[in-house]
Order: sequence, then C-alpha cells, then structure tokens
Amino acid sequence: MPATFSTGLGDLELRSTGPRSGATAGDPIESELELYNDGSVEVGVWECTPGEFPSVKDGITEEMLFLSGDATIVGEDGIKYEIGPGALVLTPDGWRGRWEIRQTVRKVYTIWHTR
Repeated sequence: MPATFSTGLGDLELRSTGPRSGATAGDPIESELELYNDGSVEVGVWECTPGEFPSVKDGITEEMLFLSGDATIVGEDGIKYEIGPGALVLTPDGWRGRWEIRQTVRKVYTIWHTR
C-alpha cells in the first residue's frame, strides 16, 4: 500500500541527526525523515542548515528535488548547480564535490544503491 501524507513535505517534522561530519565552514546541522527503505531504494526528506562540506556518492545514485533554501553544489569537475525551490539534481555513483549552503535547504531525495 502506498504511503500518504496529509501535510506538505515542507511541513513534515524531521529528526535531527546532528552536525554534518567533515564540515569545512560553518556548523551545518542535518535533519531527516526516511519515508521508505527496502534495502535497495530509500526515499525521504532531508534538511541542512548553512555551512560547507564535501560530498561523495560511492555505491549510490541520488535524485534530489529541493523544496526550499539557497545553496550551490559544486562537482569535482567544477560544474556548479544553483539550488533553490524546484531545483532538481541527480548525482550518479562516483560523483564527488562539495555543498555550500547559504540558507537552510530542504529536499526530497531518492537514493538507489548501485553496489
């Protein structure tokens, strides 16, 4: 049976998972709510406060739809993705880069385990 929610995804209460490890600037704090996980695919809502940190996608591919916030995601190849409400970003297995969050971001994510 599909999961349904009576509130918008921007209004869901998330659980703090604490400070983002490896932060290179600021003190980014992560929160999330996992909506689905069958061991191969995960779906949820994630939020992070301002700061900068590296990111690596090893063994996963992630699709992200941003609901709110202001940030830049910079790939190791120098490609920049400007993040705001409605932005859609796909990071394939093996992607490396960094996040520069200026205003708390909230996204809906789908992660596929590739290994």
